[in-house]
Amino acid sequence: MELSEFLLQTQMDVRAEIGDRLAISDGASPYNESVFSEIVMQHMAEIGMTFPDYHICHYTAKVANANLRLSGYAVSEEADQIDLFVCIYAGSDDLVSIPDSDTKMAADQCFRFLTNCVNGRLVSTMEKSSDSYDLALTIKECYEKLDQIRVYVLTDRQAKAKNFKSREVNGKTVKLEVMDIERLYRHWSEGKPRDELVVNFNEVSGGPLPCVYVPGEMTDYDYALTVIPGEALRFLYEKYGARLLEANVRSFLSATGKVNKGIRDTLRNDPEKFMAYNNGIVVVADEANLGKTQDGGTGILWLKGMQIVNGGQTTASIYFSKKRNPEIDLSRVRVPAKVIILHSCDTVTEEALISDISRYANSQNSVKQSDLSANKPFHVDMEKLSLSTYCPDGIGRWFYERASGSYNTMLIREGTTPARLRDLKAAIPSSRKITKTDLAKYLNTWDCKPHIVSLGSQKNFERFMEALSQQQGQSLAQIIDVLTYKKMIAKAIVFKKTQTIVRPMFPAFQGNVVVYLVALLSFRLGDKIDLERIWNKQDISPELRTQLQIWANEINVELHSSSGGKMISEWAKKQGCWESVQNAGYSQPLDNIPEISRKNNA
Repeated sequence: MELSEFLLQTQMDVRAEIGDRLAISDGASPYNESVFSEIVMQHMAEIGMTFPDYHICHYTAKVANANLRLSGYAVSEEADQIDLFVCIYAGSDDLVSIPDSDTKMAADQCFRFLTNCVNGRLVSTMEKSSDSYDLALTIKECYEKLDQIRVYVLTDRQAKAKNFKSREVNGKTVKLEVMDIERLYRHWSEGKPRDELVVNFNEVSGGPLPCVYVPGEMTDYDYALTVIPGEALRFLYEKYGARLLEANVRSFLSATGKVNKGIRDTLRNDPEKFMAYNNGIVVVADEANLGKTQDGGTGILWLKGMQIVNGGQTTASIYFSKKRNPEIDLSRVRVPAKVIILHSCDTVTEEALISDISRYANSQNSVKQSDLSANKPFHVDMEKLSLSTYCPDGIGRWFYERASGSYNTMLIREGTTPARLRDLKAAIPSSRKITKTDLAKYLNTWDCKPHIVSLGSQKNFERFMEALSQQQGQSLAQIIDVLTYKKMIAKAIVFKKTQTIVRPMFPAFQGNVVVYLVALLSFRLGDKIDLERIWNKQDISPELRTQLQIWANEINVELHSSSGGKMISEWAKKQGCWESVQNAGYSQPLDNIPEISRKNNA
């Protein structure tokens, strides 16, 4: 698929989503730019460029003759990093360029939103009913704890500049980036974000990294041992952030800002001993270019697609230690590194190898093994069933994305002609793609654990896998057959349809309402819901939609009234929140819902 075709497909996705929302809503038409923003933010969350806890909010204002604008935001699970988004949407089916002055102006407007949140001006003037009020209050109260702030300009046009000079607010650096249609296409077509990371060590560290290089004559990778200057590693993290740490362990390795005391003390007191004390990092890369060091030895000149798959805490600790303690001298710090240059042409095989490298490299640490679980039997069987189980029409299928980027890889590999690609996307649209964390969210919600789901995709995924392990031991694959698979997909359908119902109903915290609404549906009617009917229809009935709308309003009221003034997204993480929602009073279920089995209801 070329860039022009990708643009057209994206516009079609936006219009289809708007059409779906209009079909179930009596309200006003959704903002086109909000729908586009949500599509882009979802993609960025999937590839690890932003956080899964993202929100859409359309806010514009003028403060002291200056325009402020915001289209959405995303917050890290530890609430120590935040991304702000502002959208410029044209809606054109043709490739159109956008002047840097326009994207810079949008970045400035979003940056002003941030500064007015920090100084408290917005909180004092904004209506509490605004969908941005809680964000403004959170930024004001928690700004000192933030370790990373980024502003993204989202646009369906082509921008020349992909980033602007960083700014500062109260001593904190704010990065300004542009995600235009071209950059979005590159990520989509590669199926992985690391293609953009090209590290030239002449520029970063003043010359090639001395190394011992072992060509992989009988393997699908080359191998090198080297050391990386601490200042170079700090610079790379500052430039690329968590993207440097993505691969299959992006979730575990995303920086938390909680600096390891031992690393910090070594950097401060014995920087020259860091290499002796530290286990080092493990790096994978797509390509390497070798050069000569000053003494004529072999050195790594540059790496393309560089990713740190073990040593993320070390990398983040070096960065945050220097940031919080500027007196630390990183010029005397060297970090040992093992570099693996991949040769595989098969993306799925390559991702599996990265997963194995990550798992074994991390085996001595208390890492989140659930983040590296693509090869567990449960997920392998889910993938097999998704490949062999067709929808009732005999044409369509759902896609279980066991390995990151495998959906895009499938489209690229099998969509060899425009007609074939259209047929593929019609049979397996992105709306039928389910990731491992998606499945955990759908199933834990149906199992009445909305407070666990509200903790965030990765923590919820851990709890999901832990529960499966406790229930089934090592025989997770044995619990999945075709009927079980279909019922899982039916629960996914209910969740997705509930999202489309709730989104236009409320200005904020739609995600929390969705999770608690589906959990309440399961709690009150779960044993009576005919999941096989939902699978066969691949949809829910108008009557069930009406019921969900009624309870959505009631749950929204309960979430706000029971929160005691707390931010809803934080209150939703508490067991007490679910108990309050469970015990609240609700309208009686409608008596004409087709999904309620008469047999079970008798």
